[in-house]
Amino acid sequence: QVQLVESGGGLVQAGGSLRLSCAASGSIFSIRRMDWYRQAPGKQRDLVAAITSGDSTNYADSVKGRFTISRGNAKNTVFLQMNSLKPEDTAVYYCHADGVRLATSPGTYNYWGQGTQVTVSS
Repeated sequence: QVQLVESGGGLVQAGGSLRLSCAASGSIFSIRRMDWYRQAPGKQRDLVAAITSGDSTNYADSVKGRFTISRGNAKNTVFLQMNSLKPEDTAVYYCHADGVRLATSPGTYNYWGQGTQVTVSS
């Protein structure tokens, strides 16, 4: 029905940069907000950054000033530019679509991507 596909993860040294991409596809009418979450081993999944359909953004305190979330020119795409990466940023990063309205049925839904691994070496 709806798929979120992430890409851009990998291994990088501390201080380096990575750019994550997420593309939502399917019978989507609109998406209220798209988020990036991350989950480190043994820890809960936490919100990293969010962007609304009106381009309002929100960031976790731990990434403010280093990460930037943005929308792509293509509909329903979102990016996470990660600069000055630290070993503590190591996690699986998940794309999340909140308040998705479908073209084919009523109601709103939430969807998750499969995750992409980001590893920052010291």
